[in-house]
Amino acid sequence: MVKIGIIGAMDEEIKELKRHIKSVKTIEIAGIEFYQGKIFDKECTIVKSGVGKVSASMTAQILIDRFDVNKIIFTGLAGSINNKIHIGDIIIGIKSVQYDLDASELGFKIGQIPYTDYRFFHSDKKMADIALKTIIPETKIFQGTILTGDLFLNHEDQKEHLSIFKELNGDCLEMEGAAVAQVCTLNNVPFIIIRIISDNADQDAVKDFEKFKDLISHKSVAIIKNIIESD
Repeated sequence: MVKIGIIGAMDEEIKELKRHIKSVKTIEIAGIEFYQGKIFDKECTIVKSGVGKVSASMTAQILIDRFDVNKIIFTGLAGSINNKIHIGDIIIGIKSVQYDLDASELGFKIGQIPYTDYRFFHSDKKMADIALKTIIPETKIFQGTILTGDLFLNHEDQKEHLSIFKELNGDCLEMEGAAVAQVCTLNNVPFIIIRIISDNADQDAVKDFEKFKDLISHKSVAIIKNIIESD
């Protein structure tokens, strides 16, 4: 039986999905509320993880261990660092990496988990293909590389990281995706990271993020519906 876990870091990122869940039961674990029920006729657990890599990875592991999910979808907002991808567009994270993981002094590449071969984590191809074919009015959907770090960067902050972004060939910045991807990969659970662009990680990042987070968070619902109904 397909059991799907859907994670968003903030209320705004899951509130539209919660409207679709039926026969819902709320379960609290480690201070996190998990909404278990059916969405688009499939068994599902929706959860707000909280912001950051630790919260997101802990939530993903609970979904796998306690709710027995066999697929995970992460949906949320991100800042674009690709000048072809704009506010309201969507990036399907074909691969994700932690740009703030730096053990280069020990001879490892930026983003590489020391003493392992893990660096880039790849989303499930079937789910990614379905996501990329979804049609959403007035919205462009791109495939790309998601850069994850425990930092909310504005334009000035970015300057210190430009060489890293270039090396990793990133398209957007966020704070959870690669952590969830790592947990899923180590547990052999297929996953996909879906990011809606809320800002351009520039001098207006905070203002744009606050302005658009409520207006565009719903855009991923059509993609998630297509993925779920394809099983």
